[in-house]
Amino acid sequence: MVLEAGERGPAVVPDPGRRRPGRGAWLHPSVSCLDLAVRRRAFGRALRSAVAPDTADVVRWVEGLEREEPSDEANRKRV
Repeated sequence: MVLEAGERGPAVVPDPGRRRPGRGAWLHPSVSCLDLAVRRRAFGRALRSAVAPDTADVVRWVEGLEREEPSDEANRKRV
């Protein structure tokens, strides 16, 4: 995740390729980790932002990843 200037102020954007300039922050690509980071206001601290950044892009990215991955139960073979 990288902090960028958005239309409505600072915004956290996903950087899976780790190529964008600036200070970065790591996040497990799961909704539960994202919710915890948002609740604890971790992005602002990790990215050294004076105001709470917008996390809408990160939420859409993580939710998209969770929709793409099949569940563990679907991958198990029944014996």
